[in-house]
Amino acid sequence: MDTENFVASYTRWVIRWRWLVVSAVLLTVAGIGSGARNLAFSNDYRVFFSHENPQLRAFEALERIYSKKDSIQFVITPGGDVIDPQVLTEIKRLTEAAWQIPYSLRVDSITNFQHTRAEADDLTVADLVPDASALDSDQLDEIRAVVRSEPLLRTRMINDAHTTTGVNVTLQPPGKSLTELPEAANFARGIADELSQRHPDWHIALSGSAMLSLAFAEAPQADVSLLVPLMYGVLVVAMLAFLRSLSGMAVTVIIVAVSGATAMGCAGWLGYKLNGVSATSPTIILTLAVADSVHILVTLFDQMRRGVSRNDALVESMRINAEPVFLTSLTTVIGFLSLNFSDAPPLRDMGNLTSIGVTAAWLYAVLLLPALVSILPMRTRLPASSGTAAMERLADFVIAKRRSLLWGMSGLVVALGASIPLFEINDRPIEYFDDSIQFRRDADYAMEHLTGIYGFSYSLGAGESSGINDPEYLARLEAFAGWLRDHEEIVHVVSLTDTMKRLNKNMHGDDPAWYRLPEDRELSAQYLLLYEMSLPYGLDLSDQINVDKSATRMDVTFGDVDFKIVKAIKTQSEQWLRDNGLPSMAGEPASPAVMFAYIAERNIFAMIRGTALAFGLITIVLIISLRSLKLGLVSIIPNLVPAVMAFGIWALVWGEVGFAISIVAGVSIGIIVDDTIHFLSKYLRARREQGLSPEDSVRYAFRTVGMALAATSAILVLGFAALSMSAFWPNATLGMLTALAIVCALAADFLLLPPLLMVFDSSKEFPR
Repeated sequence: MDTENFVASYTRWVIRWRWLVVSAVLLTVAGIGSGARNLAFSNDYRVFFSHENPQLRAFEALERIYSKKDSIQFVITPGGDVIDPQVLTEIKRLTEAAWQIPYSLRVDSITNFQHTRAEADDLTVADLVPDASALDSDQLDEIRAVVRSEPLLRTRMINDAHTTTGVNVTLQPPGKSLTELPEAANFARGIADELSQRHPDWHIALSGSAMLSLAFAEAPQADVSLLVPLMYGVLVVAMLAFLRSLSGMAVTVIIVAVSGATAMGCAGWLGYKLNGVSATSPTIILTLAVADSVHILVTLFDQMRRGVSRNDALVESMRINAEPVFLTSLTTVIGFLSLNFSDAPPLRDMGNLTSIGVTAAWLYAVLLLPALVSILPMRTRLPASSGTAAMERLADFVIAKRRSLLWGMSGLVVALGASIPLFEINDRPIEYFDDSIQFRRDADYAMEHLTGIYGFSYSLGAGESSGINDPEYLARLEAFAGWLRDHEEIVHVVSLTDTMKRLNKNMHGDDPAWYRLPEDRELSAQYLLLYEMSLPYGLDLSDQINVDKSATRMDVTFGDVDFKIVKAIKTQSEQWLRDNGLPSMAGEPASPAVMFAYIAERNIFAMIRGTALAFGLITIVLIISLRSLKLGLVSIIPNLVPAVMAFGIWALVWGEVGFAISIVAGVSIGIIVDDTIHFLSKYLRARREQGLSPEDSVRYAFRTVGMALAATSAILVLGFAALSMSAFWPNATLGMLTALAIVCALAADFLLLPPLLMVFDSSKEFPR
């Protein structure tokens, strides 16, 4: 064939100029790879959402009204009653220190809670705990009474048992640098460490949205430091086991290393910011880059065992493998590029970076690898291989049991496919992190001992300027807050009506009978104005009331709940507002929890389009490359089956999965098709060049490429299985599901594809 003659001539050219090729490639890699110094890790959880994401846009709209903010929450369990002079003294000290945290806008605790009381005809607003060290028993009892009755404190700043309290710091970083949140978080950690040194028996945890964002940056850094060295170790051991050649292993490691360096260098030059998902690209590239080298080296060693000289064996190996290696790289790139349909930018970044790495791996496999092979000493230590004999026996078994295998595999696929609807899709960002991550342990502790970290916020319009003082509006607001509090999954609701009821009581001599909403609009406005004028700097109501007093913010906090419950209550609340609220109150809640609640659903629907397009393009590529419409269409089956089997097994064994499932189909199809291409290329070579029957062509394919497919599949499984050790659960899920799909793919290509070929390609002669 003209193409194969070109490949042979090209390979001889590389061998001739091998030193020049190696030097040029390594210099190029050094130049491109230097861009990696520009890489940084994003520490904002919002990177998981595109600018078009409706839940993100709703949240940003809320922040434009009530200011953009992040939070850090100190959760303190002193080992006794929080309402104690020594404990309150430390809480007050912590509250004052928290104001020094960079970008702090507001600090709330039980000590600086703005307690209101009536003194004659005046309203007094002051810290609930002005001087903790001087408190007597009566004052402590008064504080306990306030804590028990005040909705803004109970299950928010202190638990019902009075054993755990919180200090909440509101941050407003300018968003100009990636160092802002780490700077604030590290300052907070320093404060917590100092408190721990003074009271080593106290339990202190740090939670909040700022700590969540920082965890999204710290988790991938931990993964990179663990998984990349681990995978290089796995690669070295696997290549030595499969090739039994130090030089072959060394060549493969070099190809993998320069491929990863090229991808990460390009990422740096293009201005990418790594995150929890895209940081897995080096591990994935490392895994995928092995396959091309293995196929070329396996054929090379096979030829050398037959007595062919090294350079001639290299030329023959390149001639045989150039086309399938190119096609497998192309289809893998198509699969990963399909991630650009995702609604989550980190998935797009991972797809693009992996595509760059796979493209680089192909280029180096056909350029640098032949040059290195011709330079390094190459010896083969294996005989004509027991593995080849095993593959021949497997071929005989498949040929003899073709009908049983065809029906058996088909039945298994149908049964597993029927299990897919058992899937439950659930995303909880706290559970993205393994227990090895400090933030996960602290967030779990906060939810168990104080309050939840999940919630959402409403901006409830009153329909006119100063309309929040309207008694009807306040009544509807109070009814809505009550409806929300009736849900056992909701642990806290912050509503302006709680403040208005307290002010009404205060202005009537603190008579408990007046703890109700004012019935006069002007009176409400006067109470609110008087209260606002009495508040100290930094503790005003700007986080609850918009500028012209035409809307208020209501915050809802959940316990440790499934996000399907969050979505259900969101939908029910919107309906309640339409049915019972003022027309101006209609709307949807917004928060990071709402954003994450819909991330899997949005990505699944987006990736259905991307996966369908990728699958269509891969099918077209196969039909063209195989030059056979019939075999191209037949190849669709073993390419679809593995994903169906993997999803079915996962549904039966694990049952629940998050947004990582949305990309597995697109990613795995690009990888799975590799084995099909290599098997079909050898099958067609036997049919076209040697005129063998379908049965003998199957034997030829098993004998020539079977062990290489088993080896590359094993390496791919090990590589993606290594991701299961990730401290970031979406990556661990992606690794386990993809590894499972690759195992299913090898089974399909060995046990299903050959029977299909013998059924649909039954003619004795094959057109050339």
